[in-house]
Amino acid sequence: MKDIFALKLFTRVARLGSFSAAARECNLSQSQASRIVADLEESLGARLLSRTTRAVVPTEAGSEFLAKMEPILDALDEAEQSVREGGELRGTLRLGMPSSMAIREVIPRLTPFAAKYPKLNIQVLLDDKRQDLVREAVDVAIRIGRLTDSSATARLIARITRVIVAAPSYLAQAGMPEVPADLSRHRIIGGPATLVPTAWQFERDGKTETLELSPHLSTNDNEATVAAATAGMGITSTQQWACRRELQSGALVRLMPDWKTRDIPVHAYFPAGRATRAAARALIDFLAGEFRREEEQATKAAKTD
Repeated sequence: MKDIFALKLFTRVARLGSFSAAARECNLSQSQASRIVADLEESLGARLLSRTTRAVVPTEAGSEFLAKMEPILDALDEAEQSVREGGELRGTLRLGMPSSMAIREVIPRLTPFAAKYPKLNIQVLLDDKRQDLVREAVDVAIRIGRLTDSSATARLIARITRVIVAAPSYLAQAGMPEVPADLSRHRIIGGPATLVPTAWQFERDGKTETLELSPHLSTNDNEATVAAATAGMGITSTQQWACRRELQSGALVRLMPDWKTRDIPVHAYFPAGRATRAAARALIDFLAGEFRREEEQATKAAKTD
């Protein structure tokens, strides 16, 4: 087990390019991590890492060893998991996703999953930027929007509605837009959700309108976008889940609901070249089921109305 730990530690140092970062992940001191990897190199009779004051990078031998060792370590984890009694999940599962989606939609749903697998340690990595799944050892990432990473395996788990929203205070002062073209006369709030080509695309009666709008305020965080709209700073385009509470409370109003906006796909990304961990598959199965039930309930409610 000590040898396996040393191998895992080496892969993390190589991917992170840092002994200190890998040591923090493994609850070690930097000196302990350095000593363990040095012992591994000595036992192999090969220098695996080139250490400088600026970075730690794999040597040629280290790169080859890393490429061959990672799949083996993943297979060992998978084999261990497969024989556990009752399919019990344990260990650490690293889940990456945008902060707003995690806070508003995913974390509040995790209680039954966590209760079912009490020995599984779930680490949620929040970042509105797209993470490097291999470098950051992310077992599965949830991403919103079009498929862009051809090196990962993706699974569609949900579709969410895009909405155009503003605060009643802003609308009382600036007026209510009736058609998409009216938006050009309003203050626009730009955020991550407004950077895609379909952010301001509308359809009705077979007619499509696409607008190019310049934001008066921009932010790189969805929560900040919603906060700015709630404060009455202007109109924004975002995902419905990102402002669900504000719409329900009346802090925000949905604009032009008779104009259809394009749904936004939500995918689970599994890093390529690694075995898909049982825990990652189980979590995504759970979340996909949760999103599917919510969609079915919303469809049923719409038909009732």
